[in-house]
Amino acid sequence: MGIAAVTQEHIGVEVTDSGRQELAAGATLVDLVTSLRLPRKGPQGPVVAMLDGQLVDLTTPLSDGATVTLLSATSPEGREVLRHSTAHVLAQAVVSLWPGSKFAIGPVIENGFYYDFELPGDARFTDEDLQRIEARMREIFSEDQPFVREEHSVAEGLALFGDQPFKTEIIEGVAGGVRDGDVASGDTDSGMMDAGSADVVAGDGGDTVVSAYRNTESFVDLCRGPHVPSTSRLGYFKLLRVAGAYWRGDEHRQQLQRIYGTAWECKEALAEHLHHLEEAERRDHRRIGAELDLFHFPPEIGAGLAVFHPKGAMIRTLMEDFARQIHFSSGYQPVWTPHTTKSTLFEISGHLSWYAEGMYPPMEMEGAEYRLKPMNCPMHILIYKSRQRSYRELPMRLFELGTVYRFERSGVLHGLARVRGLTQDDSHIFCAPEQLQDELASLMTFVLDVLRTFGLTEFEAELSTRPEKFVGEPEEWDVATEALRQAIEASGIPYVVAEGEGAFYAPKIDVHLKDAIGRRWQVSTLQVDFQLPQRFDMEYVGADNERHRPYMIHRALFGSVERFFAILLEHYAGALPTWLSPIHVVVLPVRDDHGPYADEVAARCREAGLRVEVDHATEPLGGRVRRAKMDKIPYVLVVGDEDVAARTVGVNRRGSPSPDRGVSLDVFAEAVAAEVGDHTPVPAVPADPQS
Repeated sequence: MGIAAVTQEHIGVEVTDSGRQELAAGATLVDLVTSLRLPRKGPQGPVVAMLDGQLVDLTTPLSDGATVTLLSATSPEGREVLRHSTAHVLAQAVVSLWPGSKFAIGPVIENGFYYDFELPGDARFTDEDLQRIEARMREIFSEDQPFVREEHSVAEGLALFGDQPFKTEIIEGVAGGVRDGDVASGDTDSGMMDAGSADVVAGDGGDTVVSAYRNTESFVDLCRGPHVPSTSRLGYFKLLRVAGAYWRGDEHRQQLQRIYGTAWECKEALAEHLHHLEEAERRDHRRIGAELDLFHFPPEIGAGLAVFHPKGAMIRTLMEDFARQIHFSSGYQPVWTPHTTKSTLFEISGHLSWYAEGMYPPMEMEGAEYRLKPMNCPMHILIYKSRQRSYRELPMRLFELGTVYRFERSGVLHGLARVRGLTQDDSHIFCAPEQLQDELASLMTFVLDVLRTFGLTEFEAELSTRPEKFVGEPEEWDVATEALRQAIEASGIPYVVAEGEGAFYAPKIDVHLKDAIGRRWQVSTLQVDFQLPQRFDMEYVGADNERHRPYMIHRALFGSVERFFAILLEHYAGALPTWLSPIHVVVLPVRDDHGPYADEVAARCREAGLRVEVDHATEPLGGRVRRAKMDKIPYVLVVGDEDVAARTVGVNRRGSPSPDRGVSLDVFAEAVAAEVGDHTPVPAVPADPQS
């Protein structure tokens, strides 16, 4: 007699926030959403799920005992899925409007996505084309097309995408053992999923499986997923701009056209983000730099190499002078190193092994090869090694405003925020192992105090720990990592741990700040280095009269003067604190006969140490006041008959709704001098309210 087969009729799953749920065997996550009576659409409706720790489509079947977290469109994962799916629809729309188009990769990036295309013939996208594409995408949204996952063998995948060379190259990379199909450089900020990269999974026989998603019979995209259930879950999006991009970031490969876009879970979130972009455009330091006559990038000099005009040079001089002052008063010693060196120095340091592509090409002179320096640290080490060192000299804190040169690709250059010639407020601290903890704690306090002087107040940190491949002893890594952790915790700022994200030679802290409109900038870095002290055979003589190897700490506070300059311009929308402003005061005589007194006012302000100009009455007063405000001068002084008689000034303080009349000249000059001398921070210029 045979044994009757036992069929499981129900399964149980554990759902975050809802407890255990019983479902019919064979149920999917969509069925779970229905049973929980959750909204199928809208911002709070689930669009994706975490199933036993893996992010999956809602069409995924459930098994007994599974653990489920349903994720709405407002969650970080949900937003990425929305953007990923919208990028997929973008590709579908372009292919339908330009038959014969080749589509490459379309990853999610911060707050949006992009997709790269090669159009047939010499076709180029225009702004009007973006509107056409948006209209076609909305048609696809309204058709409620399902995203259907397919899995293929490598041979099937190559046949399926036979007319798409970029997709076939990705599949061939998977077959050859390349895990991630998208190796393009540039804006891929999120590694969660790339529309156009292939997933690799093991089938029952261990065969490689290539995943794809199909919307209709006519369109399928190579993709690891997951996606929203159908296109009707999308729609709150905007295509932003077109840019050029090289395939796989290689300037020797095809030049493609990249369409950037953004997508959100609701109309309000989209509108808020678009307003944020408008505000960011208003604050763009490149625009402000031109409007205030601060700097520019002459093509005769070369891309990524800035020249600073008198007002811009004054600002960076003030920044650098403050950096010198605060470093010297905190026990740092100044050093200076040349801009070029023999290549052998970077062979010893290892930079030629792992950083050669980022360096300028070599120069042959007198039988030797020279390089522009990309880092200051090897030269600082040579200063340390110029003679035998004693433990009594430690910690040794060396400081230099050192200009370095890095051959960044032209596609990533961005005003002062990404340049090829940059000046680092670079410090290298050499200390005994037992001094490391105190030194790192002191450094964190120092970094945050300096940043706060510039009016920056919101910080968070990232602690990057030991990767799988590393040099040095695990015990040393543990000591250094714990010292870094304690330094962050003592500072009181929030932090996250980036497990395994340290460089192969050192753990590090990256300090991030938020600007006036909530953008996150990485600025200061503290890094404990085990590699360079070994490569340069650094030593000191300890109290035991034995030779010991020092620890080395790399510390850049601004990151670079140029990038920090850009951050400040955007944070303050050009209205820098008084102490950083190239002109503190402009004096405006109402009439020509008030000119002599205006000159007296200027002389008194200069006597107090202020930077002042007089804009004489060669044109109407209203035009001169407007010009001073456009130049973002902190104080505009208007002087007329009553001021001449009483030796007073009318004070128009930047940002104040009304002027102060009859202010004593001496009182004004002394008050502003005190503001400048104290490096008084000011509130950042707030974002324009959304209309």
